[in-house]
Amino acid sequence: MADLRDEKLSVDVEKDAASKTESGAASAHSGENKSPPWLRALLRWGVEERGIVPVPYEQRTDRQFYKIFFVWFSMNFNILSFSTGTLGPIVFGLSLRDTCLVILFFNLLACALPAYFNTWGPRTGMRQMVHSRYSFGRHFPTLLIDSCRYYGIMIPTILNLIGLCGFNILNSILGGQALASVSNNNMSWTVGIVIIALVALVISFMGYRVLNWYERLSWPPVLLAFIVALGVGGKHLYNAPSFSGEPPTAASVLSFASVIAGFVITFAAMASDFTMYYEPTVSSHKIFLYSYLGYVVPIIVLECLGAAAVMAAPNVPSWNDGYGTAGNIGGLLEAMLSPVGGFGKFLTVMLSLSVTANIACTLYSICFNFQVLVPSFSKVPRYVFSIVGTAISLPLSIVGAHRFYTALTNFLSLIGYWASAYGAILIVEHYYFRKGDFGSYDHSAWNDPKRLPWGAAAVAAGVLSFALVIPCMQQVWFVGPIGAKSGDIGFEVAFPLAGILYLPLRKLELKYQKCH
Repeated sequence: MADLRDEKLSVDVEKDAASKTESGAASAHSGENKSPPWLRALLRWGVEERGIVPVPYEQRTDRQFYKIFFVWFSMNFNILSFSTGTLGPIVFGLSLRDTCLVILFFNLLACALPAYFNTWGPRTGMRQMVHSRYSFGRHFPTLLIDSCRYYGIMIPTILNLIGLCGFNILNSILGGQALASVSNNNMSWTVGIVIIALVALVISFMGYRVLNWYERLSWPPVLLAFIVALGVGGKHLYNAPSFSGEPPTAASVLSFASVIAGFVITFAAMASDFTMYYEPTVSSHKIFLYSYLGYVVPIIVLECLGAAAVMAAPNVPSWNDGYGTAGNIGGLLEAMLSPVGGFGKFLTVMLSLSVTANIACTLYSICFNFQVLVPSFSKVPRYVFSIVGTAISLPLSIVGAHRFYTALTNFLSLIGYWASAYGAILIVEHYYFRKGDFGSYDHSAWNDPKRLPWGAAAVAAGVLSFALVIPCMQQVWFVGPIGAKSGDIGFEVAFPLAGILYLPLRKLELKYQKCH
């Protein structure tokens, strides 16, 4: 109830700020009649045109709040979640029991951060990276050359773009592998990857309405496929060794935990992209719960299933052949479904297409990150960047298709570091400096560098936190002195350290900014 009272107190402030931004949005729409015929046709077909311009208060009218559950559920109810679970036994040598325990506890912890940021969208009407400008700024001047300016928001935006493109690459590889396995390898992985990428591009191109519609419909066939796989292969999973007899090392547990956290914590940097159209008076607890369940349910279930399947594979000749020496997850799933014949191949196709729900949403967020990265890109229609994102990810997916496990392990471990620091900075800004009041954000200042923070404090806190994060890393290409003994604890260190550093740095920035 206290949360709702605080929200009502900021409604009038937000309405006033929204009225200032409405004139700019209205002028953008007034030019719609002057648009070329092909553009007007796209808009009539339901293509979303809005980019990073915040949604005014009066236009946040979507009351179907349950949709956010299906967005995150469908995004994670796919073969990438399945494959991530296989890393526990394959890469880190954990038993099935230990793998599942790490999956359970660290997902319950890590999913809270992105679920919380989902609650900001209805309050602000802003995309996640646009809201981040209120901490990282739109630019900040250097102390050495005052006339030289750098964009503070560029750093988290570039890191987020790398993460989003990386997820698309991994998903495209998995989907392409699964499609190729259905054809008994008569279709190359490359062709499968191209098909997956193009399907996701079409969905992302359409935007918010089509995206939400697709996310609500894409998961039942995937659920059916996994149920059938359990039905015909459950006896093999039951016989999978669950405990090796040797206790796991702290290094293997914590290193696998960093992979698990990296898989989900980066959703925080795109969370409000999907909730900014919701009615502002919705309970934050409701949005949090829908989002949290949308993460934890599919991720925990499929990661544990993937771990069990890969441990059982050596004892089942057909599964072992499908998985092969290259770690072909699509081949493993096709082998699990092969006892039901042609229907099993159909279900494998459904599993391969499951990644399109993730790729489409990721492409959707990529659009806004490009526009935040280069402000002049905001004049380019949102959907153009869906094509750009696909053009970047597609060739990299084809090149990296045969090095999947190395790419997956390194990628998921790395992206958790920056996202953890990013989340801490935004939370400290909101609760300490703004007292948890969304009315304290001047919503009309979202694109005005002079009215936004410099961003020096946020950038410095994030960068300085890596002075301790780096020694705590344990990667294939680098092992820090602390990480060598403890395992990879980089993301656990990044969150509290970045938050602590941000406090004095932000105070100094506020003091110095007021003087100038």
